[in-house]
Amino acid sequence: MNGVALTVFVFFFVAVTVMGFLAARWRKAEQSANLDEWGLGGRSFGTWVTWFLLGGDLYTAYTFVAVPAAIYAAGAAGFFAVPYTILVYPLIFTFLPRLWSVSHKHGYVTTSDFVRGRFGSKGLSLAVALTGLLATMPYIALQLVGIQAVLDVMGVGGGAHANWFIKDLPLLIAFAVLAAYTYSSGLRAPALIAFVKDGLIYLVIAVAIIYIPIKLGGFDAIFDSAGKAFAEPGPNGRPRGALTTGPNAQWAYATLALGSALALFMYPHSITATLSSRSRNVIRRNTTILPLYSLMLGFLALLGFMAIKAGTDVKGNPQLAIPQLFEDVFPSWFSGVAFAAIGIGALVPAAIMSIAAANLFTRNVYKDFLKPGATPEQEHKVAKLVSLLVKVGALAFVLTMDKTVAINFQLLGGIWILQTMPALVGGLFTRWFHRWALLAGWAAGMLYGTLAAYGVASPTQKHFGGSSAAIPGIGEIGYIGLTAFVLNVLVTVVLTVALKAAKAPEGVDETSPGDYTADVGDKGVTADLPPATAEAPAGR
Repeated sequence: MNGVALTVFVFFFVAVTVMGFLAARWRKAEQSANLDEWGLGGRSFGTWVTWFLLGGDLYTAYTFVAVPAAIYAAGAAGFFAVPYTILVYPLIFTFLPRLWSVSHKHGYVTTSDFVRGRFGSKGLSLAVALTGLLATMPYIALQLVGIQAVLDVMGVGGGAHANWFIKDLPLLIAFAVLAAYTYSSGLRAPALIAFVKDGLIYLVIAVAIIYIPIKLGGFDAIFDSAGKAFAEPGPNGRPRGALTTGPNAQWAYATLALGSALALFMYPHSITATLSSRSRNVIRRNTTILPLYSLMLGFLALLGFMAIKAGTDVKGNPQLAIPQLFEDVFPSWFSGVAFAAIGIGALVPAAIMSIAAANLFTRNVYKDFLKPGATPEQEHKVAKLVSLLVKVGALAFVLTMDKTVAINFQLLGGIWILQTMPALVGGLFTRWFHRWALLAGWAAGMLYGTLAAYGVASPTQKHFGGSSAAIPGIGEIGYIGLTAFVLNVLVTVVLTVALKAAKAPEGVDETSPGDYTADVGDKGVTADLPPATAEAPAGR
């Protein structure tokens, strides 16, 4: 056990825990027992708070651990995360401000709220909500995997021969603390802690990108060593990886990057952080400054090559590459800082994800189907309880399943969440799509994507072993999620034409064109009232 590193880690963990509980008093409204205050921070965050919150939400411990681990294991293929986080910001600049405006005008808390209001369909709204819940659960689990990787490297948990309770006790403690301050403070907790998390990550990467290459003989030596390592044959007889993406991998690389960019802001936690901002312009500003995180991500990915040069022993688990590299090359005290950055980098997104899942269940399952007359206080109470249950489910997932399974189910979640894009983004710009056609397109995309992923095998899994397969009609290997999305859109368009010709009922649209460009201060728009009191059409 590295006592110095553990001491530093515990110091930062205790500090952010205190911040998490104190956040309940930060900008607290007089009437705080409602979903707007607990689940969206009162819709009051400005540019910098939103920037740190979104950065803490999107660039997680999974990112910190898994991206360089992918580079370590396979080389250039792992760099797909860099172009996709560049592609995503021009994309969201076109539709997130519109979503913010209509959501604040009508008091929408989730994307499913918007879909129901736009298309007048509880069934389509429920489909979007359940997809969000399914996709979020393994994502939360992966944040706990990130914490567990750090604890393993620090030697915490009693060793391989300890009983399961002693071995997993540190993770159970971290989970309990996360659950407690999320329950108490809601979205304000991760918003406040994100300042510490992102500051630590920027510090660690800035030091690592300078200090480690100097210690290893420079970038020439690092790339040379990585190139030789990737050229060696793996268990299947083929080279382990490559420094650059070869011709046979270009379709897979490009479709994965594009599909991931389209999917990122379909996740409930991304939308929750977005709707917590206090004005439309806050969103527009953030799309221009969030690419700074992509620069950080590029530097972070290079750590995978450095782990190869350093001869890092990952004990058969590439997810340990970066924590173990830090343990090997940094002084113990700075290893503790780096481990704290990863650990806190898991707590922030895990909190936001559990809150987003709780918002979805409360508004689009509990209120829409179980108790339509629920008061704001009842919504608040149910959301807090559901946030605990979601984290318990994620913890059980981590403790009972292999870590590779958790990663592959997160990839499956990306395939699923992409299928909500036609209803959400399409609905922000047009009412032409028929609600039944959107539901059928969603079902077709979900079914194809799930079955195609089920048929992918890996060295450790017979099914759900990856997210790429042959593209029908083309034959190239590509991202299953993007193929399923194309099928989704085709089914939606064809059925919309047919249903409109048959004059099928289209449902009531409770929004108006002006709602999509409204800002705080415009008539009927408020950023500080809960949904139950914000101005909205009758029946909502």
